Amino acid sequence: MLRSFRGFGIMLVVICILLAACSSGTKEETTAGISGTQSEEATSTTKVEPNNSETKVVKDQFGEVTIPAHPQNLVVFDSIYAEYLIEMGVTPQIVLYTPEVEAEYRPAYFKEHGVQTIEVEQYQYNYEQLLALSPDMILTAGEGMEQGVYDELSKIAPTVALDANSEMERAMPKLAAIFDKTEESAKVLAEFEEKAAQAKDKIATALGDKTVLVLRVEHNRYRFMGPKGGSSSVFFYETLGLNSPEAIKDSTDWFSQFSLEFLPELNPDYIFLEDRTLVGYDTKKSMEDLKASQVWANLKAVKNDHVFPLKTSEFVSGVGPIGSVKLMDYVVGKLVP
Repeated sequence: MLRSFRGFGIMLVVICILLAACSSGTKEETTAGISGTQSEEATSTTKVEPNNSETKVVKDQFGEVTIPAHPQNLVVFDSIYAEYLIEMGVTPQIVLYTPEVEAEYRPAYFKEHGVQTIEVEQYQYNYEQLLALSPDMILTAGEGMEQGVYDELSKIAPTVALDANSEMERAMPKLAAIFDKTEESAKVLAEFEEKAAQAKDKIATALGDKTVLVLRVEHNRYRFMGPKGGSSSVFFYETLGLNSPEAIKDSTDWFSQFSLEFLPELNPDYIFLEDRTLVGYDTKKSMEDLKASQVWANLKAVKNDHVFPLKTSEFVSGVGPIGSVKLMDYVVGKLVP
């Protein structure tokens, strides 16, 4: 009888110990579960991380393309597009650029905004280099791009070839629509237009009906900028309101070739002279021939010392919200006493 009672007592103690252990484990697990839930809630109220798996469909030069809603490694081909994005509040991770033809201010500008710059050869596509960068999206200008090039880029990452050129008023709103920055884009453009209007008024007051020619010196040839040629023509002849020589007032070509014998017919009051910059390009002989010619020496602009140098990079790649203001200040500084 006593032995049975002792055995029952021992069994009762063992059961109590087991129940206590189970109860303790359940409490710890419950506490951990609550703690985890509270931590997740706290995180969600302090910082909302973008869902990197989200996508959206946009239209570009070649049709519709599915892109990440929040790209984490965006590679931009055109440095001017990168400037547009930054000024709208979108910072790309990588920008490709050719140092020889890049606007002087822009490398420091990109460094200031934490954008990695990758040097590339002008007009070349290094697909292996791009693949090594592991982009989750590629952005480039679509006008002038061949379908084959676009197809190769699309194999590396979703590629948006914007149906625009580098012109700010065309490209920026389309970029803004892709990145949901329409309001920011409108603000940047409005600020620029206000500065441009002030510059235009100053020039009109100072020059009246005097004419301005943008002359490009190239290897073995000369070209003039048409006032209705689009791209940079818009900046000089529409945004700043410069008057072109009468003989070319209806030219719709960005740049048209001409012979030196045509210069007296143009005979502008002011000339912005571009020494064309291209990788591996030599314009020395063409420039020497121009300045040694009698027709050049007899031009009004030359006689009055109204010929001003113009860098290719300043008006080809350097016409973003930052660069355009710099170029505008340069033009006003030369034309307005």
